[in-house]
Amino acid sequence: MRLWRGDCAPDARTVQARANDAPATGGRCLSPRQDHDVTSHTLSHVLRSISSNWTLNALQIAVFMVLTPFTFRALGTEAFGIWEVIVSTAAPIQLLALGLPMATVRAVSGSLHGDDPDAAGRAAGTAFSMTLILGLVAAAVGAVVYAAFSALLITGEGWSGLSPEVIRDARLAIVVILANASAGFALALPYALFDAHHDFVARNLIKAMGLLAKLGVTVAALTWRSDLLVLAWVQVGMALLEFSVAMAVSRRRHPKVRLRPRAIQWKEAHGLLSFSVFAFLMNMGAMLAFRIDAVVIGLHAEPEAAAVYGIGNKIFDPFINILLAIWMVLMPLAAAARSKGDLAPVKDAFLKWSKIATTIVLLIGGYLMVLGPAFLAAWIGEGYDPESGRLMQILMLSFFCFLPIRGVALPALMGIGQARLPGFGLLAMGLGNLGLSLALVGPYGLTGVAIGTAVPNVLFAAIIGGIACRSLGVPYATWASYALGKPALVAAVAIAGLYGSTTLMELETFPELIAAGLTYTGLFTALCLLYAFARDPLIDTGPLLRRLPLPGGRPR
Repeated sequence: MRLWRGDCAPDARTVQARANDAPATGGRCLSPRQDHDVTSHTLSHVLRSISSNWTLNALQIAVFMVLTPFTFRALGTEAFGIWEVIVSTAAPIQLLALGLPMATVRAVSGSLHGDDPDAAGRAAGTAFSMTLILGLVAAAVGAVVYAAFSALLITGEGWSGLSPEVIRDARLAIVVILANASAGFALALPYALFDAHHDFVARNLIKAMGLLAKLGVTVAALTWRSDLLVLAWVQVGMALLEFSVAMAVSRRRHPKVRLRPRAIQWKEAHGLLSFSVFAFLMNMGAMLAFRIDAVVIGLHAEPEAAAVYGIGNKIFDPFINILLAIWMVLMPLAAAARSKGDLAPVKDAFLKWSKIATTIVLLIGGYLMVLGPAFLAAWIGEGYDPESGRLMQILMLSFFCFLPIRGVALPALMGIGQARLPGFGLLAMGLGNLGLSLALVGPYGLTGVAIGTAVPNVLFAAIIGGIACRSLGVPYATWASYALGKPALVAAVAIAGLYGSTTLMELETFPELIAAGLTYTGLFTALCLLYAFARDPLIDTGPLLRRLPLPGGRPR
């Protein structure tokens, strides 16, 4: 069942064409049953793709859970804080990619759904040539960034107590990381072809291999020699390994769209840049909002302060990736639907995945608000600062609003060709974060930086959420009632139960925290199945519940 039905849809030939990912034709109205079949096929494909992405997210979280405390203990608080600042300092280099990977996904996906593999190949080849040129520009800009890093941070008052050996390693490490960032434009491009072909399983297998390799190599390298330069070279080696494997697999699975440099033609370049400029603005906004805080802290405090903030903020990296798994699939789907002139599947997907995204954010965020500080303490172990947990709770309040919009509304708008407002919106959010953080870090310290991040997040979510609803023809009240209403009630009950358990017993060890999390998740899931998603017009859990056995062993 769908929440609405368009006045007209393609004929039966189009239904079959869509099922085969062929171009749409025809023009007579579908019966309700045929229309439902088309939507069911599209949404089931989205579900499979997003499930594949979430499997990769699960592995990313597992590696993250092992690697972060290991790196923290191997380097020490001081060096770990310097590493956080180095990564943040190099982040602006990534903006010079001008959003070309995202633009490539959109251009190649649209050409493939238009049954024009030659156009897809031209777009991919032009993008590859452009990224190589931009990489050279980035290398030149990297020299300026290095000079600024040396002048403002390494020789600054807050870093005056560092030993000569640590300063030397910091200088060499940022050179390596800047070079890796410059080469990363082209190294990341093969994944754009996998995304454009909706070949998420193969892409995720390659990324999973890279994650496991990175885990093993990092542990071995830092066990052998725990310094910043070794950690920097590990990043370079893993990036080259993933690129080599992704290129080889892409050539076998997508032979019609080869990723090789081509002569840059204005028509192709203009088509990419007309979209990528807004992707660039989005990337700049995201960088200013989430990657530059360590630099702001480094300008006003010693490296240890950046480590404290980094631990409180780092838990959100895998959290955001869970929602970006929806982004990676929804944007190509929206682009394909736009090329066919039928946005009805996008409307359905927007509502459906908004509710799912909100439920996920409430589930994970509720746990972090109640037990997050205790979880960080058990996870990091020796050297943990309780301020990290308080900072995480401040940030989490804003992510309740921001993440569902970031994961669902933005890719829907980008895919249907309305990239201007999301681009400028994320840029404004990032600039607001930078301005507020700089203004508040002096009088309020790390708490000021967290507040400077949280306030723009909430404003961005409110504005862009309204724009997405208006652009897709979904009344804002309908979206809010559907996506937020029942999940919020479920979350209130489950979070109250979790908080109540903390008043009855102390939860400090990992086994205790995991047991509490599993119990909370079980209660949350049961309430979702029985209430939040029961008789839902897009995600009805009733058939699933009817297939479950009763206590006596008979099905419902």
